Amino acid sequence: MSESKPRGKLLRNLEFTASQIAGILEGEIEGNPDVAVYKLAKIEEGEIGSLTFLANPKYTSYIYSTEASITLVNKDFVPEQALSTTLIKVKDAYESFSKLLEYYNKVKYNKTGLESPVFLSESTVYGENFYLGAFSYLGNNVRIGNDVKIYPNVYIGDNVTIGDNVVIFAGAKIYSETIIGKGCVIHSGAIIGADGFGFAPNSNGEYSKVPQTGNVILGKNVDVGAGTTIDRATLGSTILRDGVKLDNQIQIAHNVEIGEHTAIAAQTGIAGSTKIGRNCKIGGQVGIVGHITIGDRVRIQAQSGIGRNVKDDEFLQGSPALNYADYNKSYVHFKNLPKLVNRINDFDKKSEDK
Repeated sequence: MSESKPRGKLLRNLEFTASQIAGILEGEIEGNPDVAVYKLAKIEEGEIGSLTFLANPKYTSYIYSTEASITLVNKDFVPEQALSTTLIKVKDAYESFSKLLEYYNKVKYNKTGLESPVFLSESTVYGENFYLGAFSYLGNNVRIGNDVKIYPNVYIGDNVTIGDNVVIFAGAKIYSETIIGKGCVIHSGAIIGADGFGFAPNSNGEYSKVPQTGNVILGKNVDVGAGTTIDRATLGSTILRDGVKLDNQIQIAHNVEIGEHTAIAAQTGIAGSTKIGRNCKIGGQVGIVGHITIGDRVRIQAQSGIGRNVKDDEFLQGSPALNYADYNKSYVHFKNLPKLVNRINDFDKKSEDK
């Protein structure tokens, strides 16, 4: 598995020199400061005009054969052979490469203006450097901050508030009353603020709809993955606090609260009114029942089922979930169950023969 990012034009028709990149990354140049790049490449597939990086020693051999014009390396890297690539030495090559990609994204997504056709209510208010893609709809009393980018086919309902530097990608749906904090990223197909799954059985055995009158609140710098759904509260708010990161295709039910800087992987489902603490890490396809509390810094392995309250710092796996160390010990016995059963059967047979 290569450590580099996918290839492609760095900034379409724009080029950056080694001097410019070193300035952005506060790096030191060894080689030609005027050499220019316009695309990214894996180190083993580098070609003239491309930029790559070396962070994993496993790929060191490729730096002597790569044709990449510029290579980011750690400051302690000392070449043992002649190089054709210009080096930019930085404290952490991988971190610097990520920083460069972040800079690239800012330029790439720096669109402004209103495309056509779009619908904006007369009561919509938006700040500076606003971009609104074609076929988008903005309802009544929408409030939008500065440097917000909304891509085509986005729906934003009435009374939505969006902070500065938010990006909403194509096809996302933001229902009424939602509040989105500064620096959030909402990916394509996400649905924020749809009704929670609220139904009450009546005397006829039918289900009556319970009105969902609350909203969704996203704190600052929340990421919502593609196809993820976050339901509005029945009363009050469904809340994702600052720095929460959600993968694709996650279901967050009504009145859930998730603490700061918790990360959740794809296809996890969280039932209503559950509270999750800060700095938790939750794997993919985890199921969490409603009306429980999960503490801070909890780690939950993929495909686990959580049906009870969880204390701070627990590490869980299984369904129903067990302490991670206990699960691993028990798993040894799970694998040996057929052998144990045969031994018991043999023992019973010998006992009968006696």
